[in-house]
Amino acid sequence: MNIAITDGVNLTPSAFELGLNQWSSENGTAGSATYAGASNAALVPADADFGACLEMTKTQTTQKLRWMGNTPIIPGVYLRITAKVKAISGNFCSVRIAGYPMNASNAHVGGLTEEAASVALTSYGKVVTVQAIVGSGARAGVDLVWGAMPSYGHFGLDLTGLTGGVVRIEDFVIEDVTEAFLRTMMDVVDVRDFGAKGDGTTDDRAAFLAADVAADGRTILVPEGSYRIASSMSIDSPIRFAGTLSMPTTARLVLQKNFDFPTYAQAFGDEELALKKGLQALLSYTDNNIFDLRGRRVDLTAPIDVKAAVPDTASWSNRRVLANGQISISDGTAWADTKVTSTATYSTTQSTILSNVVNIANIPVGARVSGSGVGREVYVQAVDVGTAKLTLSQPLYGGSGTRSYTFTRYKYALDFSGMDLLARFTLSNIDFQLGGYASGILLPREGDSFGLRDCWMVKPKDRAITSIGRGCQNLCIDRCDFLSNEMDMNVGDRTSVCFNVNANDTKIRDSRFVRFGTTMVLDGTGHVLVGNHWFQGDGQVNGPRVPGLVFTTPNVQSTITGNYIDNNFIEWTNEYSPEPDLGVQYSFGGLTMTGNTCIMDDVAAWVTWISIKPYGSGHYIQGLTVSNNVFKSLNGNIDRIEKVDTSFADLDYSRMRNIVFENNIFNAINYMTVNPVMVQASQASAQTVWSVDASEYLPFGAWARTVESVVSVGAITNGAGNRVNAMPYVLTEQGARKTLVTLTWPEAAKGKVNVRIRIDNPN
Repeated sequence: MNIAITDGVNLTPSAFELGLNQWSSENGTAGSATYAGASNAALVPADADFGACLEMTKTQTTQKLRWMGNTPIIPGVYLRITAKVKAISGNFCSVRIAGYPMNASNAHVGGLTEEAASVALTSYGKVVTVQAIVGSGARAGVDLVWGAMPSYGHFGLDLTGLTGGVVRIEDFVIEDVTEAFLRTMMDVVDVRDFGAKGDGTTDDRAAFLAADVAADGRTILVPEGSYRIASSMSIDSPIRFAGTLSMPTTARLVLQKNFDFPTYAQAFGDEELALKKGLQALLSYTDNNIFDLRGRRVDLTAPIDVKAAVPDTASWSNRRVLANGQISISDGTAWADTKVTSTATYSTTQSTILSNVVNIANIPVGARVSGSGVGREVYVQAVDVGTAKLTLSQPLYGGSGTRSYTFTRYKYALDFSGMDLLARFTLSNIDFQLGGYASGILLPREGDSFGLRDCWMVKPKDRAITSIGRGCQNLCIDRCDFLSNEMDMNVGDRTSVCFNVNANDTKIRDSRFVRFGTTMVLDGTGHVLVGNHWFQGDGQVNGPRVPGLVFTTPNVQSTITGNYIDNNFIEWTNEYSPEPDLGVQYSFGGLTMTGNTCIMDDVAAWVTWISIKPYGSGHYIQGLTVSNNVFKSLNGNIDRIEKVDTSFADLDYSRMRNIVFENNIFNAINYMTVNPVMVQASQASAQTVWSVDASEYLPFGAWARTVESVVSVGAITNGAGNRVNAMPYVLTEQGARKTLVTLTWPEAAKGKVNVRIRIDNPN
């Protein structure tokens, strides 16, 4: 920058030979005295050193010389005033550059430094150069710091010291030297100034670090070029990239002041690599715990293997967040499922091991296992090629034996399966546009508190979120939307699963799940599902319905509250038990279902909302509350809201305990389910034994095990019309299906009674 060049400003004062009437002996203001005709000043036409110049005799203690022209003072512009002086005769004096600041109203601006340092003249004929720099800022090297108030100045010099000396002065020079201050004026430090080559070969790391130190809060500029950085590098200053970096996979780039995806994308010139490098830096000890996509879309052509991107980090437990952007999938062969069929031996004594696995080297970690005796969402957690053994995420229910299994490895946009442990990692406000090409997220083998908040996951190919171990402990899904890739398919043809859980304490809140094959498969206990909407219907008339929520732990200790359960049912199983017959463990219990809206539309009459499916014998229910829910069927009635799926075994109805179905609302349901239920028995003719049938109301077709009360409605009379005062005794579990209760009176009686019956022992 130079205002003489860029703005055409003439800074040079008038030459002395053009007239001394432009040179003041005072401050240079209009009307001040000049040296024109002065007795102590004269023009010298041809000095040996200066050519035409001014000769002055010092007659005052401080003798001033000021150009009367207006030299502009512009904030951010720095001017250097130069004069050459030599002593001719008489006493030696000192000289200094001086100026007189004026504002736009042509008034003097007081309180500023108006004189530079003095230079003494010590010999005759020796040329001495005196200089001073004037400008608005207090920068190193600025002699006259004038700030922003002056608009112009009158510049020249002062003769100080002894009087009586004669000096000659060459014409003044005023020049714009702002460029000398650009290094500190401009908010940019160029890495090339510190030795960076940008040739793609030289290791420029040292130059970047030196620039970072010198920046001291200013921005580092990386000009065009390819800069090789051979090892990890952390930059504390703001940085801007025109050129790109190349770094080994193992080398981290930590940009403390620009920890966001747009900057990393500029740094590497490759969006996928930028996201990998951002994740690598995120999972390290930086000053930032959020990698912000800043609303940008990242197109992936292959899965991001997080462990491969972060090779020196096997576990991480500090809070980290990937936030605010879109991850989109570009179709290609990298997303194709890997499928391997093999035989292996299973033993219930090693319930999560498959041994003698044929072709084990071709079976990848994270593959889903299917075959006879395998429950839903069982995955390969570890592969030991040397011993031909696989570690599974869950036991198999099919018992010991050698069988054929299929191993299907889905491909995920974000694959954390290589991590040994990852805790407190959150995806916030991320839009996954999977396009039916890729699955969403594969969780680490171990971890805690993985979270999704305000995310969208659109059209995952096979799975939205998969857990192959216990990295799902305390999984939190809040205010998210999951849209299936199978929305236009009939229910029976869908194969997708939105997510599965192997550990405990899942929190699923205020989220929506649209038309998956199965919405969620939850093992473990302590799950909380509140305020969600999951629906799985289709356009078939009188069509089937499949499970939306599957519990695979019998004693589930979970709550389902305030959800919208739409065209699917809750299935409760023990399919992860290697010995599914009831042993010493707890049986089905610990579930509360409260305040939900449950809808079916155009379904077969046998469809229900609650299904218990024991995979072995001896099981019973020992704690279930279903209360304050709405059950509604549209376009046709259904029979009941609940059932037992006896594909493998029935329940032991003799052991039912602590079961409540109450205060529910039924619309277009043929048989209301209530427990305990009050049944009114009416006997028109006197009989000794009355039979009370509660089978229409009793949950799961269970037995009438307990009578809590018998209350007469009006008088109980005998055949003669006389009052019968004695109470009957009660027998439960009567009839072929044990759903009847008999009341035996001491004499034949008639009338009405209300009988409160339940299927369980409430204690």
